[in-house]
Amino acid sequence: MRGPTDTRVSQVRRTVVEVTDAALTGTTQSPTPPAPTTLGELRASGAAPRPVKAEIRQNLLARLAAGEPTLPGIVGFEDTVVPEVERALIAGHDLVLLGERGQGKTRLIRTLVGLLDEWTPVLVGSELNEHPLQPISVWGHRQVAEHGDATPVGWLHRSERFGEKLATPDTSVGDLIGDVDPIKVAEGRTLGDPETVHYGLVPRTNRGIFSVNELPDLAERIQVALLNVLEERDIQIRGYRVRLPLDLLLVASANPEDYTNRGRIITPLKDRFGAEVRTHYPIELADEVRLLEQEAQTTWLGGSGEFATPLVPQHLVEIVARFTRLVRESSHVDQRSGVSARFAIAGLETVAASAVRRAAVAGESRPVARVVDLPSIVPASRGKVEFADAGNDADDDRSLEVLEHLLRQATAQTFRARCGGLDLTGLQEHFTGGDTVESGDLVPAAVLLGQLGTIPHLAQLLGRLGVPEGEQSAEQAAAAVEFALEGLWLTRRLAKDTDGSRTVYGA
Repeated sequence: MRGPTDTRVSQVRRTVVEVTDAALTGTTQSPTPPAPTTLGELRASGAAPRPVKAEIRQNLLARLAAGEPTLPGIVGFEDTVVPEVERALIAGHDLVLLGERGQGKTRLIRTLVGLLDEWTPVLVGSELNEHPLQPISVWGHRQVAEHGDATPVGWLHRSERFGEKLATPDTSVGDLIGDVDPIKVAEGRTLGDPETVHYGLVPRTNRGIFSVNELPDLAERIQVALLNVLEERDIQIRGYRVRLPLDLLLVASANPEDYTNRGRIITPLKDRFGAEVRTHYPIELADEVRLLEQEAQTTWLGGSGEFATPLVPQHLVEIVARFTRLVRESSHVDQRSGVSARFAIAGLETVAASAVRRAAVAGESRPVARVVDLPSIVPASRGKVEFADAGNDADDDRSLEVLEHLLRQATAQTFRARCGGLDLTGLQEHFTGGDTVESGDLVPAAVLLGQLGTIPHLAQLLGRLGVPEGEQSAEQAAAAVEFALEGLWLTRRLAKDTDGSRTVYGA
């Protein structure tokens, strides 16, 4: 009989499964497992064992035939990486993803879980996720022999059929494959008994997907332990020849520089992967923007209540995207390390946080990011970039200057793209009489607009920047006007004086 505590635990587990599934696949699936709870009921339902690679292949082909996205949430790879991954999965290949940091390799690997069946039957209590109709261990065969059709059957959700290990120098064979369990020996089992083995992460992910991140960081003797897993699908532990027909898809990630004969990867292991897929940073600016909009967690900065969710206008998102691309292309940056997508994501979140801070201090009704929030990106994210000539304090100051220059360049490019051909003479003429406009990261929108009075062609400026006519607010108007002022300064039509957090525009 289930008590209240059991019910609460079950409800929590169902919620966790549902949330995890949404995170991995981009969709929320049913948390209710199928009905069969015994081996007899499972057999009567017509279920049959199916290799995990065949399972992935069939589900992938079904999505392709239905015109559905096969790897939802993966941005910028639709015409390059995704087709290669699809071909590798259809061929039943284990694969390795090669790319610099922050190119979405881990995200892509975790998304593969969505191609598994939502639920799969397992022997209750099995450490190896054994199929009730096809046990592979001594324990599993004994369970079926003892209980017959009454053998208990459980259901494993696809979110629990994924295992991963970040390769580190201290990773051992026991971590990945397994080792003799001294506790089981102390309980009276002999060393010759295969049930004294404590299985590692790889066999415990049987009938699922296992990922090794940064594969070349594994010591060579540990890489050797994966050879049989990839080819013969058996494992050897401390002299035991444990014949386990493991059923899994092995996916690894690596940096291209390390994944060479001169790097830290043994050639036999490279030979056993069926496919190598090269990833890349977003090729098009539109993909960079889409990635930012998808990944940047600006909603946690606000929420309902006293402070509303921050709004980052489209032109600021585009500036951050252009800035990231310029940093990647800069000759001052170490091209071997790359510039992660996390650089752009963290930068956009910092801009949103600056807007929330201003709204809290100045009492604005809606935090809306402005150009004046952009400089906060530079000190917050410089640690995410490796400069080719960094080494002392002078180089550190030079690095800041480089980032500040590239940020101004990205702002100018966005201004030309967004406001090219727009009549801003009315705004510029405000300064002909010697008037100035003061801004800053704590200057409210109303104060900024009050210094300008009536702004000619403001509706056209807002429309050009993508603000719908019925959704215009003082904060959005201030963000648009400040962007125009910054653009006029960058194109040498206005002057600008900056002193700490204080910015003054003038003729």
